[in-house]
Amino acid sequence: MRLLILLFTLVGLAAPGFAQTKLKLEPPGEREFILDRADLIKPEDETKIRELCDKLLTDKATPIIVVTIESMALYGGAGMSIEQFAYTLFNQWGVGHLKLNGQDWNTGMLLLVSSTDRKARIEFGAGLAHDYDMQALDIMDNLIIPNFKQEKFSEGIVKGVEGLDAIARGLEVPQRPTPAWVYVVIVVGIGLMIFTVVSLIRRGSSGWAWLFWGAVFALVAFLVMAALTNRGGSGGGFSGGSFGGGFSGGGGASGSW
Repeated sequence: MRLLILLFTLVGLAAPGFAQTKLKLEPPGEREFILDRADLIKPEDETKIRELCDKLLTDKATPIIVVTIESMALYGGAGMSIEQFAYTLFNQWGVGHLKLNGQDWNTGMLLLVSSTDRKARIEFGAGLAHDYDMQALDIMDNLIIPNFKQEKFSEGIVKGVEGLDAIARGLEVPQRPTPAWVYVVIVVGIGLMIFTVVSLIRRGSSGWAWLFWGAVFALVAFLVMAALTNRGGSGGGFSGGSFGGGFSGGGGASGSW
């Protein structure tokens, strides 16, 4: 199914004429990161997004630009798909930087929301190619759209930005909150483990049982330590802005509600 979505996206981007369209939108400032024309983002969430994006740009030289509009037609995109509009806007603004320290870069990210069209799009710079399309679709399907369906637009946008930040840092994309029953299973499992260990001690179990549980505890300890230490690199302290001639390679994901 996801392969079909990717195929339709590529076909849509190949539509004649749209690449020459000039959209009626000016970019935000170099380190402002947000253009909220549809007024969907709460002030406190704007602050949170800007802080997150500013740190990512400094750490990884990867800008995340968030754009909300009332409709695509209002800004010169009549007849466009959300993929075409995002692709055109990304290239028109030059999101991201083509090179960094002599190396190919182009890792900009755009999160576009068109409120009355009820569509959203994540667009990636060509340096990311289609390598992260599945993660982008996870962000769209699990973090953004479920919030939008409940008219929690600001919350969904924040979650989307957090997911894109995770991609840029090479971390696991955040998931929807875990259902309560999962925690019940975990507690029960821990209880059974404690009961088994106590029984082993009282009954003087064989060495194989101790070896098994030792391996279990070692694995748990390893996973906890890995989670605590996986914080991503610093990226060298990039001081530039968000727009440096980057262009899209068509990667990303779309959603509707």
